[in-house]
Amino acid sequence: MEDAIRAFVSFLEVERNASRETIRSYHSDLRQLTRFLHRTESAPRSIRADHVSTEDIRAYLHWLDRKGEKASSLARKLACLRSFYRFLVREGTAQKNPAEDIRSPRLPKPLPRVLTKDDANALMEFPGEESSLSLRDRALLETLYSTGARVSEAVGINLGDLHQAQGLVHLRGKGRKERVVPIGEVAIQAIREYRTSLKLSALSRQPTAPVFLNHRGGRLTTRSVARIVSRYSSRLAGGAVSPHALRHSYATHLLDEGADLRSIQEMLGHASLSTTQKYTHLAADQLVAVYDRAHPRARPAGSATPRKDHKSS
Repeated sequence: MEDAIRAFVSFLEVERNASRETIRSYHSDLRQLTRFLHRTESAPRSIRADHVSTEDIRAYLHWLDRKGEKASSLARKLACLRSFYRFLVREGTAQKNPAEDIRSPRLPKPLPRVLTKDDANALMEFPGEESSLSLRDRALLETLYSTGARVSEAVGINLGDLHQAQGLVHLRGKGRKERVVPIGEVAIQAIREYRTSLKLSALSRQPTAPVFLNHRGGRLTTRSVARIVSRYSSRLAGGAVSPHALRHSYATHLLDEGADLRSIQEMLGHASLSTTQKYTHLAADQLVAVYDRAHPRARPAGSATPRKDHKSS
C-alpha cells in the first residue's frame, strides 16, 4: 500500500502539478485509510492496495461518519480514493476501482443570501451621477436586479438586444440558450442616461456594440462586474455580496409579490422547475421573519429573540 501511495503522490506532483495542499490532503487521507485497515482483526501486517474491496471502503467511510466527520469531508475522502484507484487501474497495479460505485454523501446546499428590498433599493442609489463610470455602474446594477440576468448574460447585452419601447431585453444564457425577459423602466432610463453621457464613435452605436463598456471602450468583463457589485454592496449593513445575489434577490422579491414559479423559471432561464423552487424556501424565511416582528403573539412574552431557522415543511 505504501508503494502505491508514493507512486500516486509522485503522479500528482509531476504529471498533475497539483498544489501542495492537495497533495498533503490526499496523502493524509490515504494514510488514514491504511491505519483503519490495520486496525481490523483480519488485516495482515502489509496491506496491498489491490486487495482493498468496496466493502472495506464502505466500512472506512462508516467509521469516519461515526466519528462525526462532516459530509463534505467524507465526500472529499471518497473523491481521493476514486482518483487513487483510477491511477492504479491505469498503471495496471489494480484491476478495478473499489470506490467507483460508492455514492457520495449528499451535501447540504446553503441557501443563497438575498438582499432585503430596502437594501436592494439603497444599492441602486450608491453609484450616484458624478461621472460616466458612476452612471454605468448604476445602470449595470439596475439591469442585474431588474432582469435577474447572470453576469455573463448582462455583459453580453448589445444595443440591438434592448427593446426599450416594449420593455424587453434579449439575453444569451448557458448552452447558447436565448430568452427575452422584461426590463423595468428605471433600468432602461439608467441605461439611457449612461449611454447619453458617453462620447461614442459611430461603431460603438451599432446594434452589435456592447451596452456596458470598460474605461477603454471595450466590453465590460464578468470579473469587473464582480468588483463593481462588491465595491458598492460593501456599504450595506450585511456586507458585500456577489452579483449572483442580485439574481437571487430578483427571484425572491418577485415571488414575494405574487409571481408564479413557472414565470420566474422562464425569466431566470432555468431548465428545470426544481432549480427555481429553492426560492420558495427563501420567501418562506422572509415571511416568517415578518411574522415574528409583527404578530403580537409570535413569541413568548419577554422574548426578544426571533427564530433563527425557518424551514418549510
